[in-house]
Amino acid sequence: MADINVAQAVAQDDLVIPLIDFSAFLSGTPAQKQQTAQAVLNGFQTAGFIYLSNHPIPASTIASVFANSAKFFARPQEQKDALSWYSPEANRGYSGHGREKVSLPDEDKGQVEKLRAVPDLKESLEIGREGEAGMPNMWPPVEGDDDAKAFKEVMLSFHDTCKDLHMQLMRAIALGMGIDEAWFDGFTDGGDNTLRLLHYPGVPKSVFQRDDGQLQVRAGEHSDYGSLTLLFQDERGGLQVRSPKGTFVNATPIPGTIVINAGDLLARWSNDTIKSTKHRVVEPPPKVDISDAETYPPRYSVAYFCNPNFERVIEALPGTYEEAGKKYEGIRSGEYLVKRLTATY
Repeated sequence: MADINVAQAVAQDDLVIPLIDFSAFLSGTPAQKQQTAQAVLNGFQTAGFIYLSNHPIPASTIASVFANSAKFFARPQEQKDALSWYSPEANRGYSGHGREKVSLPDEDKGQVEKLRAVPDLKESLEIGREGEAGMPNMWPPVEGDDDAKAFKEVMLSFHDTCKDLHMQLMRAIALGMGIDEAWFDGFTDGGDNTLRLLHYPGVPKSVFQRDDGQLQVRAGEHSDYGSLTLLFQDERGGLQVRSPKGTFVNATPIPGTIVINAGDLLARWSNDTIKSTKHRVVEPPPKVDISDAETYPPRYSVAYFCNPNFERVIEALPGTYEEAGKKYEGIRSGEYLVKRLTATY
């Protein structure tokens, strides 16, 4: 029996993030599929993060998403402001520099207010499932604007593509846990997910020399809210993952891979047998000498936040509570996520 291809993408300070060849799950033998599923589950149980190679999303598709994202953020500020994020229930629209400040679920009100005094250095656009009543996506007007029309087409297609990968990953988790492979399908087929385009603008070096808590941090320490997050990094990177020793370890971009992490709701769903690991985004060291430049260059990333269907009740998964008992009461997915988003904006 041929072994599957699993390597170490990150290994530092007791944090080991595996690099998993997903083709063995999608098209391998039954034994290889089972091995891959177990590797995916183990990665989420031990590190909370995995890198996925040989996934089904073409490099050309990802390149098109990044190119169209950059064009969007290059639009005049007044055009972007007209598309503003409007409610935690919808979680759609544009957020300007410093509007959002990520927080942690165990932080008290005083800690959150302190975080808000040092806003994250980024702007973003959230795109949800199209056609949801009363919760429109905020698109640039397409009339007479070919770039806007292409932007909408590319992003809606990518939203669906990532939804399909989310379902495959949850099938891998189910198989790894020893439950029916299709167990999560009825929780993930609605596509109640969020595609987030991120732009970290060029920033004067002086910003990172201030003694106010930024310390080269573009997005502060946080955990994600939902089930899984698919992260597509540019070549500059900047993602750091908190290790068991409390240090932040670089999750350096590896060409052709997607970084995937488990979120708080999946940890709760698994009765805390899966980890939702805290992470942050920092200003990465430049690949070229910029000692004479006045600013750090901009960078882009794309995150796809996966969630269980909003109407489904989330409670401990089979096999996770029979001995230790259920740690959490059941909660409706949408209710949980709205509460978390309300604390963020």
